Amino acid sequence: MFEYAVLGIIQGLTEWLPISSEGIIFLTKLTFFSQDGFSFQDTFSLALFLHLGTFLAALIYFRRDVLRLTRSFFHFRQSPSADRRVIVFLVISTILSGGFGIGLLTFLSGGFSIGLLTLAVDTLLATSPKVITLIIGLLLLITGGLGLTVRSRGARPEESVSIADSVILGILQSLSALPGISRSGITVAGLLLRGLDDQAALRLSFLMSLPIVLGGNIILNLKNGLIFNFPALIGLALSFIFGLLTIHLLLRLARRISFAWFAIIFGMLSVISIFI
Repeated sequence: MFEYAVLGIIQGLTEWLPISSEGIIFLTKLTFFSQDGFSFQDTFSLALFLHLGTFLAALIYFRRDVLRLTRSFFHFRQSPSADRRVIVFLVISTILSGGFGIGLLTFLSGGFSIGLLTLAVDTLLATSPKVITLIIGLLLLITGGLGLTVRSRGARPEESVSIADSVILGILQSLSALPGISRSGITVAGLLLRGLDDQAALRLSFLMSLPIVLGGNIILNLKNGLIFNFPALIGLALSFIFGLLTIHLLLRLARRISFAWFAIIFGMLSVISIFI
């Protein structure tokens, strides 16, 4: 139960930062809770399940936007053009994220073969867990570096999103299946590069997370069975509570502080840790 509680708190505190909550969960489990072995697929399943807690927190925080967009979705032709653009953006980006993300996870959890070369991630982790720690650390450094170099290039409002934005952001969001690549970090950076203003980038990034997290958990539970047990529910509850408590504060701080530094610090600590 202690393990689930710790991981749930980590998910709630880190989801809103442009550092990968999934990557931090992987690192924490590798460092403190993997004495009996480590499975990429099992840990990813747990991380995705804990995302339901922050999904509920974001759903409550953006409840007015979600209700408005839901009504517009079911009355698409009569809805305002601004809502229609955002809905099309969310639908296309979610479909692309799901498709590319599933392909990437299949590659990671099942391995691949090229001639005589076969790579199985679970085997790699069983023989050398420090390898994945190094990879996660490097990915965190990439995320942080991207966040430091990206600046808002324009003042496009969120209702200006286009089909091209949907395709680009859908592909970018799928990369967050890699533990260490921050979903919020990479999508906010992508939206800023597309010229959206800071506030629009933040709002759209969090709205993008809702369908992909819900859909990912539905698919995962249909495939592997429900994760629900008492320790997991404790982790889920703590993820929700801490996510709800911190989302407003961190969204306000994000306007003043570059959280990319957090990703760089965690990445550096991860790389240093493999030599200890």
